[in-house]
Amino acid sequence: MRAPLPLLALGALALLALTGCVANNPAGTGDGLTVDSSADGCSVSASEVAAGTTSFSVTNSGDQVTEFYLLGDDGLRIVGEAENIGPGLTRDLVVQLAEGSYFTACKPGMVGDGIGKAAFTVTPSESGTVVNADLDKQVETANTNYSSYVKDQIAQLVTGTDSFAAAYVAGDFDTARTLYAATRMHWERVETVAESFGDLDPKLDLREADLEEGQDWTGWHAIEKDLWPAEAEAGFAAYSAEKRASLAEQLVVDTATLNDNVQGLSFTLSQQTNGAIGLLDEVASGKVTGEEEFWSHTDLWDFQANIDGATVLYAGVRDILVEEDADLAVSLDSEFASLQQLLDAQRVGDGFTLYTDLEPAEIRAFADQVNALAEPLNQLTATLVL
Repeated sequence: MRAPLPLLALGALALLALTGCVANNPAGTGDGLTVDSSADGCSVSASEVAAGTTSFSVTNSGDQVTEFYLLGDDGLRIVGEAENIGPGLTRDLVVQLAEGSYFTACKPGMVGDGIGKAAFTVTPSESGTVVNADLDKQVETANTNYSSYVKDQIAQLVTGTDSFAAAYVAGDFDTARTLYAATRMHWERVETVAESFGDLDPKLDLREADLEEGQDWTGWHAIEKDLWPAEAEAGFAAYSAEKRASLAEQLVVDTATLNDNVQGLSFTLSQQTNGAIGLLDEVASGKVTGEEEFWSHTDLWDFQANIDGATVLYAGVRDILVEEDADLAVSLDSEFASLQQLLDAQRVGDGFTLYTDLEPAEIRAFADQVNALAEPLNQLTATLVL
């Protein structure tokens, strides 16, 4: 558990995000594209535009409320979104886009992972058009897009938790173990936000080592111990069916409560920059030491997710930082890339090396690079806010 990130739980920024679309025509103009979101597809009239202002006219031809998203090149960061589009309705999304790679995405029903996902390219503009340099507008956009990202990650956490809990209660432990780390990544990407909601954080993510006398132990790590009994201490007794059902039910309920709580969130620039710093602190305090996933040893999944979240936060404010301190942006670009390179070296299929299989030199390399990133990252808030 880390110090909570303060939040402005104000307004009704009904935002969300992620996955699915099929792009059609190879090129479009910057003054208007169309999107057809149906029950089983999402078709964009072009997969390429020139840099500058672009509008997407999104029509819902399906039978459920839908959403449309433009995602950054990592497939996670939300650049723009149009939401709550009812059947038969059309809604416009207008965004200012810099040259680069993006993804288009749709989510019929506004739940789950959505359908498909397609590359979208922004080419240089012949007129030299660039993203609006108005600082206030850039800050507003960054804050709004991060709010969308948080809500999407928690929505996906809800979906994944439901599947995980069902497998656990049914006694399908192989499936539950497979879902464990991948589902928790949605939590870890926005962990500093989730921690701000009082007792929800310990109810969902408390480690056994942090239990206070008489405190009930619930959440992911209580179930983790039962799923990896061979790693538990001698004499550990597997949970009863009743206890498993109770833990699973509580996990689902608490995750749903978290989802409800994030719907009214808005952010400030300092909350974003401090959030990135907080996520790196999470890496340094638990993931790089192997203390977070004490029995599953899936710490590198959490590590990657914390870095995903920090990278999304940094990417959201990077254009602003370039204007304020280009040298700091160059340093952060380099240190983030070096840390990601170390993580990529430990990838195994869709996952990572178990923490217990890392060599001491590899753990030291991670710790050193986390420290190398922490130094410039800790300057981010003062550079942009003060």
